[in-house]
Amino acid sequence: DQLWFGTYMSGGVGFTQYASATYTDNILEDFCYKGAEIGIDYAGGEMASIKGDKLNMDVLEEMIRAEMDYCMTQYEAYPTTAESHFGGSVRAACVAAGAGSAVAAATGLTQPTLSAWSLAMLGHYERAGRLGFYGYDLQD
Repeated sequence: DQLWFGTYMSGGVGFTQYASATYTDNILEDFCYKGAEIGIDYAGGEMASIKGDKLNMDVLEEMIRAEMDYCMTQYEAYPTTAESHFGGSVRAACVAAGAGSAVAAATGLTQPTLSAWSLAMLGHYERAGRLGFYGYDLQD
């Protein structure tokens, strides 16, 4: 109990892992499942099969763009989704997690997954125009 309580109360990584699914209202789960589905589709139906010569930046960008389009469309089509994710940084993190799921499912590699996460964050910023909280760009 003490270990769980310590990570929960620390406000660090433990709290983030504990609270992120709760505070994103299963939208994060939807984005990650859709990302994995997109990644497996790009991999030809087989998990972690894009490796070696088949792995290039064009393929990664296509997967990331497909996942970002899905996520951003959900935010635009359903305003309550955007209201639930109260800050732009929360939305950017959820979109990035979905993109990371897509690349992880397709490649099974960590470095391209981290690159997908970073590229999706930048893509969200470019598409949404800001990461701010209620009009304030505090995170920039």
